[in-house]
Amino acid sequence: MDRTAAQNTASSSLGRLYPPIEPFDRRRLDRGDGHNLYVEQCGNPHGRPVIVLHGGPGGGCSPMMRRFFDPGHWRIVLFDQRGCGWSTPQASVERNTTADLVGDIRAIAAALDLEPAVLFGGSWGATLALAFAQAHPHAVSALVLRGVFLGRQAELDWFYGGGAGRFWPDLWARFIGPIPLAERGDLIAAYHRRLFSGDRAAELRHAQDWMAWENALAGMDTMSSGTAPPDYARAFSRLENHYFTNSCFLKEGQLLRERHRIEHLPAVIVQGRYDMVCPPISAWDLAQGWARADLRIVPASGHALTEPRITTELVRAMQEMAAG
Repeated sequence: MDRTAAQNTASSSLGRLYPPIEPFDRRRLDRGDGHNLYVEQCGNPHGRPVIVLHGGPGGGCSPMMRRFFDPGHWRIVLFDQRGCGWSTPQASVERNTTADLVGDIRAIAAALDLEPAVLFGGSWGATLALAFAQAHPHAVSALVLRGVFLGRQAELDWFYGGGAGRFWPDLWARFIGPIPLAERGDLIAAYHRRLFSGDRAAELRHAQDWMAWENALAGMDTMSSGTAPPDYARAFSRLENHYFTNSCFLKEGQLLRERHRIEHLPAVIVQGRYDMVCPPISAWDLAQGWARADLRIVPASGHALTEPRITTELVRAMQEMAAG
């Protein structure tokens, strides 16, 4: 299906994903420090740029992420963050910090002449969007955020300290099961020792356990806790654990404290009412006092990008931005 047909199909179905598209450009960006990034562009080469920031850290992009945008209007840029997806070296945590990722976005924007661009990110992607926008506010025209995670200790404590486990005690028991009682006071540290043990078989096994806990809570209905492809699971779990071990390489409360740097920018914040991974309080805290922020709390929805109401609201937000 060509771009015109895709645009016409979606225009009659407000809020629905656009048909699948293929990139018009795929490239590698060598960052000169051992990391090589996969970058792709879709949609209109002369359209308004939007940079998609995937979650995790370590989640990588997927073809489905291209479909939130009218390909006749938007120049859609996706990339796999350091160590995951098609970027190399896979699962590497060397020179892999939030500041490094912010630098990568700036390098991509410069290489493709994107500034200013809309930033579209969910969960960790929302964290990274805020960090980049606060560091380079002139390079951003707007933000569309989903399932906000601010990198605060309270958020990590909620998910890895037993808070979410009070709602899903059976799944929590499965997550803490592989960890001896003496180490359960700090599960991030306990899993870090196992995910970076040097024993690849053990790393793969514990990577599946780490991923299963998050995946199971991502949707309103318990999602499949089946195993993920081994290399993907290892990259995702190592990278996410690495960032959480280091408090996401952010100072406590930094993204709220520095919000004044981006308050001139428009933002749409899409938040599931029953998000168990990133509870709504973070989106609420971010939006309070930000006059140009439009907080949309979506009923009967959790965390996942693929939840029907979340998907619909994100597509609608991008359609409204394109029309405005």
